[in-house]
Amino acid sequence: MIRVLVVDDDALVRSGLSMILASVDDLEVVAEAADGRAGVEAAIAHRPDVVLMDVRMPVLDGITATAEITRAVPTARVCVLTTFQLDEYVFGALRSGAAGFLLKDAGPRQIVDAVRSVAAGEAILSPAATRTLIDAYAPMDDTAEVAAARRLLDELTPREREVADAVARGESNAEIAAALHMSETTVKSHVTRIFGKLGVDNRVKVAIHVRVAGGRS
Repeated sequence: MIRVLVVDDDALVRSGLSMILASVDDLEVVAEAADGRAGVEAAIAHRPDVVLMDVRMPVLDGITATAEITRAVPTARVCVLTTFQLDEYVFGALRSGAAGFLLKDAGPRQIVDAVRSVAAGEAILSPAATRTLIDAYAPMDDTAEVAAARRLLDELTPREREVADAVARGESNAEIAAALHMSETTVKSHVTRIFGKLGVDNRVKVAIHVRVAGGRS
């Protein structure tokens, strides 16, 4: 059972999200909160596996709340859910330790799948958020940052680079396994080695390295 905390200042949104999650057998909503401060307190009290976090809220905004939750409850993985896709929110959420970023126009199935994926240790970005990252990191010239990213990627084996490129496209482990004709366990092993070689701790940062280096995807 995946334990979920829903944090949103809109009561209708909270209710809707909770109804969507409660309709699925492997998900349980353990608490709701109407502002970021209450969300932090609820995370500490209930220790959820996943937190669905709004951005613009009273008392404490979702980005700051995300940073506090990831420090106080390291096992909780935060997926930011918002109507906004401005760069400052995408990057703010990722810098604060969020494991996912979805827009509120995502359908129920996307939300359920995102919660499951985040709980399983994968990082989730909506297509719109992914485009924001790509646009922001598209290299204009061969800067020191680009050169550094390319040097790190050169440490990967050809197979690891294929997996890294797939991660940068937002593909799940299952999708990568099917495309590259390997088991999901093997994909996970490749991803773990990629994390170590690039010095990162999640898939979003792998994607950023690939994009900075001028990824081949």
